[in-house]
Amino acid sequence: MASPRTMSPRRLAALGATAALVAGLGVAPSAAAHNAPDRHPAATAATNRTPVKTPIAVGYGGAVSSVDADASAAGIDVLRRGGNAVDAAVATAAALGVTEPYSSGIGGGGYFVYYNAEHRKVYTVDGRERAPLSAGKDLFLEHGQPIPFAEAVTSGLSVGTPGTPATWDTVLDAWGTRSLRQVLKPAERIARDGFTVDSTFQKQTADNAARFKDFPATAKLFLPGGRPPAVGSTLKNPDLARTYELLGEKGVDALYDGELGRDIVRTVRKPPADPASSRVVRPGDLTRDDLGDYATKRQAPTRTAYRGLGVYGMAPSASGGTSVAEALNILENNDLSRLDEQQYLHRYIEASRIAFADRGRWVGDPAHEDVPTKGLTSQRFADSRACLIRDDAVLTSPLPPGDPRHPRPCASTGEAAPTTYEGENTTHLTVADKWGDVVGYTLTIEQTGGSGITVPGRGFLLNNELTDFSFAPADPAVHDPNLPGPGKRPRSSISPTIVLDRHDRPLFALGSPGGATIITTVLQTLLNHVDRGMPLVDAIAAPRASQRNAATTELEPGLWNSPVRGRLEALGHVFKLNPEIGAATGVQRLPDGRWLAAAETVRRGGGSAMVVRPAGRR
Repeated sequence: MASPRTMSPRRLAALGATAALVAGLGVAPSAAAHNAPDRHPAATAATNRTPVKTPIAVGYGGAVSSVDADASAAGIDVLRRGGNAVDAAVATAAALGVTEPYSSGIGGGGYFVYYNAEHRKVYTVDGRERAPLSAGKDLFLEHGQPIPFAEAVTSGLSVGTPGTPATWDTVLDAWGTRSLRQVLKPAERIARDGFTVDSTFQKQTADNAARFKDFPATAKLFLPGGRPPAVGSTLKNPDLARTYELLGEKGVDALYDGELGRDIVRTVRKPPADPASSRVVRPGDLTRDDLGDYATKRQAPTRTAYRGLGVYGMAPSASGGTSVAEALNILENNDLSRLDEQQYLHRYIEASRIAFADRGRWVGDPAHEDVPTKGLTSQRFADSRACLIRDDAVLTSPLPPGDPRHPRPCASTGEAAPTTYEGENTTHLTVADKWGDVVGYTLTIEQTGGSGITVPGRGFLLNNELTDFSFAPADPAVHDPNLPGPGKRPRSSISPTIVLDRHDRPLFALGSPGGATIITTVLQTLLNHVDRGMPLVDAIAAPRASQRNAATTELEPGLWNSPVRGRLEALGHVFKLNPEIGAATGVQRLPDGRWLAAAETVRRGGGSAMVVRPAGRR
C-alpha cells in the first residue's frame, strides 16, 4: 500500500474503525458463470477510440462494470497498470463525472462499500451530502407551507455540502495504492478530448434543456449552439479537465478549504441565473464553514444472513442496507425457488411494502436521530412483520410501521409515512481486482442534472440532494426522522451490496441507481440470482416490479404485458406502468478464479462490463 498522504484533522476524524464480519453459512454460486461467453473486447482508457459496450465479460485480473464504456475502460486501465479495486473505483467514478454528469460528479455524494480480501472484512464509507449548519426543519417551508417542489429542485436551497471528493480522499488514504492525481488522469483525458454523445445523454439533455438554458454556464457546456448535442457528436469539458488537474495537484482541500470551494459557495449563495429568465431560483445558505466541517463517515456495514450467505450493505444515513436486509429476513422462511412466478412476485412485493413502511418511520441520519438499525435488521423483527403477509390477499397501502424496538407479531404502530421523492438518475459501479478485493459504489447528484446549476468555469453541476428530506412531517403527531436539520444528511435509498460465502469470500456484488427504486432493484436482482437461479446478467436484465408502500406497484413492460399481471390483480394488487426501473451492475467471483462482470442489456442504452484479461488469455 502507498505511504499515507497528508491529511487534515477533518479527514483524520473521519477514519474510524469498522466492525469485524461475522461468518455466514455458504451455498454454491448460481450457474451464471457457466453460461457466459468466454471472449469479449476489453478496451483501454489509453486510446482515443470509443470502447465497445458489452453487458457481460469473463476473465482474469479484475473486472469493472458501469453504465458507460469510457468509465469502465478507465477503471480497467488502472487495474491493468497494477492498481487495486479502490483505485479503479475512484478512476471509474471520476470518468462517470465526465460522461454521466447528470447523474454523478464532484458536486454530489455517495456511498462506498469495500471488501478487503486480505482481512476478509467489509468496510463502508458514508459520503452523503449534508445540509448547511444553519438549516432547520423549516428549510423548505414558507409561511408554514412547503414551497413548490420544482422551485426547491432548481435552486441553491437544495444544494448539500458535496461528499464525493472527500469519499475519494478517504478511500484512497485508507485502502488505495495510487494517488488521487494518478487515478484522475483517465477522466481528465476524457474531459479534455471529449466523449461521444449517445442517445441516452442526448435525451437527458433535451429533457432538461428548459432549465439548463436559464443558467449560462450550464447552457454553454451542455447546450452547444443553444440545443442538445447531436447523437454521435463529441462533447468536451475542458473546465472539468482543469478542475480534476487542480484536485490532483492540491488534493481535495482545494474544494473543502480552497479556491474551488469559494466558487461553490458563491454559486450556491447567488445562483448565476440568466437575468432574462423568469424562473424563481432561490439562493442557498452554504458557507465555507460548511465545507470545512464536512467529513465522511467510516462505519460498520449492515449484515444479514440469507440462505446461508452473508449480505452486507450500507447502514444509515442510507436506508438501503436496512431495507434490503429486512425484506430478505421476511422472505427467509419462504422457499422462493419452489414458488410459481405469481406466488414469488406476490411475496417479494409484500416484503418490499413492509420494509418501506418501516423505513419511512425509523430511518434518518443517526448523528441526529435514534435509528434502531440492529432492530430493523434482526430476524426477530422480520418474523413479527412476515406474519402480515397472506397468500390470498394484499396488504393495505400505505401500511403503518412496526416497532423494531419492541417487536410484536403482526403489530403496527402509528400512521404510515409516505415515501419521499428521490431523483432516479444516480449511477452505480462495481469493481474487483486480482487480489480478490471488491467495491460497490453508488454516487449521485440526485435527479437528472441535479440542481441544474453548473459552477462557472469549473465544469460540474451541483447536487439537489436536500430535496431528499421530508419537507414537512406526514403526520404532525408522529416524529419524522427525515426532516432537515443543521449538518444533517438526508435519508437515501442507495444500496451497494456485497454477498459473501461461509468462508467470508465474495460471491457477488451489485447495486443500482433509481432513487427509491434502488432498494427494490437490488432486492429483486438478488432474489432472481440466489433463489430463482438466474445467471447474474439475466437477473439484472429481468423485468422489474417496485413496491414502496404505495397504493400501486410499478411494473416494467415485461411484467405489465405478462399474464402474471392479471393473476396478481385478481389477488388485489394494483399496478402502474414504469418504462424503466434502475440500471444495475454487478461482479461475480467464479469457482475457477475468473471474474464475471455484468451490466444492463438494454436499460440506459445498455451497460459496460469489462475484465482485464478475457478468458483464454491468462
